[in-house]
Amino acid sequence: MGGRFGDLITAMVTPFDKEGKVDYPRAQQLASWLVDERGSDGVVVAGSTGEASTLNDEEQRELWLAVKEAVGDRAIVIGGTGSNDTEHAVKLTKLASQDGLDAALTVTPYYNKPPQAGLLAHFKAIAAASRIPVILYDIPGRSVVKIAHETLMELAQMETFVAVKDACGNAQGAARVVADSPEGFEVYSGNDGDTLPWLSVGAVGVIAVASQVVGPQMADMIRRFKAGDVRGATDIHLKMMPVFDVMGMTTNPIPVRAALGLLGQEVGSPRLPLVPATDEQVDMIKRVLQTAGVL
Repeated sequence: MGGRFGDLITAMVTPFDKEGKVDYPRAQQLASWLVDERGSDGVVVAGSTGEASTLNDEEQRELWLAVKEAVGDRAIVIGGTGSNDTEHAVKLTKLASQDGLDAALTVTPYYNKPPQAGLLAHFKAIAAASRIPVILYDIPGRSVVKIAHETLMELAQMETFVAVKDACGNAQGAARVVADSPEGFEVYSGNDGDTLPWLSVGAVGVIAVASQVVGPQMADMIRRFKAGDVRGATDIHLKMMPVFDVMGMTTNPIPVRAALGLLGQEVGSPRLPLVPATDEQVDMIKRVLQTAGVL
């Protein structure tokens, strides 16, 4: 069974031009390519891979509207509406609702280190403001604070929260979420390399970065697993592991931007404080993609 948003959702990079401005036509082309040629059932626009923390609200809104116009009804469009400022996250979620996006993805507040009571209050404020489904994003590696299991289960009871993107790297924890969640609440892997293990404990799919590079392979892996071809899925997973690893060689989305450039999809340099991949990093990415048969 596929998830309500599909099996493979790509957390899309935000293309920038040579002046560092958002390249909206390029974003439309990239989104269409991901959907029509790379196996993505949907895209997350202006998430962490899209460098949302360096986008202003106008850029963010224009970006997801441009992408929605480009992919139409062919794919799900999910807007990143997370912030470590509850008022700001509420504002973005209201905008995503007004703009008719299919869902919002909202990350655990970063830097502030709120207690669990603060997380509950933060996410409940977002739920009260949203007219579209919301996916929670649990990524303690970036946010420092993890959504505790009890907190997540309380949120899962709310109609607005329909899924969690789990980037915690703990398969047993993911299995507990699947086991204890109410019917209809779904788990998506938030780490590319965890996709197959997470499927084995009941996740419905992945919100991925590497799918911008190996989307067809990842989509095939998920299809094979769900069709009962575990051996075939495992073979793909093992072959793709070096790609997953190299996409994490330095801060995301630096490596995937370089990889897209190697594939002929020019998306420009990241915004500071992120910097482009070094020549050595680009060479390593190129070698891995060649070995994997991508280049």
